[in-house]
Amino acid sequence: MPRAVVTGIGVVTPVGRGIEEFFSALCAPTSGLVRPPDGHFAAGLVDAIGIAPPVDPFELLPEKDAAFADRFTVTAVAAADDAIADSGIRIGVDVDPLRVAAVIATATGGTMTFERQALVRHQEGFGAVDRHLFNGFLPNMAAARIAIKHGIRGPSFAIASACTASAQAVAEALRLIRAGDADVVICGGTEGPLGPTGLAGFHNAGTLATGWADPTAASRPFASDRNGFVVGEGGGVLVIERADIVDARGGSGYADLVGWGATSDAYHLAIPRPDASGIADSMRIALRNAGVAPGEAGYLNAHGTGTRVGDLAEAKAIRAVFGDDQPLVSSTKGVTGHLLGGGGVVEAAATVLALAREQLPPTKNLDEPDSKCDLNHLSGDAVSKSVDIAMSNSFAFGGHNVSLVFSGPSTRHRRGVPGSAGPASVPSLQAE
Repeated sequence: MPRAVVTGIGVVTPVGRGIEEFFSALCAPTSGLVRPPDGHFAAGLVDAIGIAPPVDPFELLPEKDAAFADRFTVTAVAAADDAIADSGIRIGVDVDPLRVAAVIATATGGTMTFERQALVRHQEGFGAVDRHLFNGFLPNMAAARIAIKHGIRGPSFAIASACTASAQAVAEALRLIRAGDADVVICGGTEGPLGPTGLAGFHNAGTLATGWADPTAASRPFASDRNGFVVGEGGGVLVIERADIVDARGGSGYADLVGWGATSDAYHLAIPRPDASGIADSMRIALRNAGVAPGEAGYLNAHGTGTRVGDLAEAKAIRAVFGDDQPLVSSTKGVTGHLLGGGGVVEAAATVLALAREQLPPTKNLDEPDSKCDLNHLSGDAVSKSVDIAMSNSFAFGGHNVSLVFSGPSTRHRRGVPGSAGPASVPSLQAE
């Protein structure tokens, strides 16, 4: 069975663009959440939001395309450019473009583009709607733009499974490589601002964190006083390659993607099963797919959004799967907020970096854990620790559950602390 290795990472998040700024903030931990500034569409509507740094579309795309590219597409292109550069791979030189795929997910697509054009139609009539509307808001536009820019001629498509979307895109990379349908997959996901209508919907549903004078305190996964999640924008992209291709070109890997699991609760659109069996099953399937036992996992990056019901369900599932032999658990959403469809890949990137750098990021704002969320919580300071196996969880409206499992890289050279590369140890996995 071919090994699938993460060789490149690109992120655009509320704590910055690029893996150094991103991972340093997670480990500090330093929040990227702010009160919406005056003039921002979220001002007066929410107490806290995660705003990613601006990315100039005219620096990334041809002028005729940049003019109508939605924020979610531009963010994805920026992350893909960074991830491909980070990997060092040359599409068309190191790998046949027909053997490269692009799978870029989103929960909402180009909602800002659609909302603006809906307003134009309402105010000025049908004839005023931009003829490029579909090039802006369709959810596959990020994958299409990346494929066009980088000459990717294998399959390219979008996945839209709400907040598991980009985790599912990463899982799809492993499926494509194991099936022999691709040698390299550019995968991930992105989310632009929801816009006033989307945020109003979340606000009116009572799912957002409220009442926090300090916006950096609003996202509180697993804390006893949590009262909702904080919406963030941004996303990320991973380059995942067959290990033999990496070795042939003299590259290096951060970690192997060794397993994934996906389930559906088939219960409720917004509430997980009371017994959390759907979440637990996704973790069990991922571990089985990776060929590892639960006790071998040393770190788990939890979905942990900060909602009362969601955090309780995930904690129950983790206890059911791992029992008394739990890995260290943290949620990076205390720093970034919830990036919706872009969150899964950003948290997978955090998990990969934690493995590669032997530094486990804590959960911010976990001052007093909920006694019902009885887990092996990692809070306060980051922990320097070498782990062989790590997991990343993502769950979503609609009852979607996705778990990813990573191990140390199987390439000859590995990416570790900044500036280092050396021989990689290859763990023995039953899946082989």
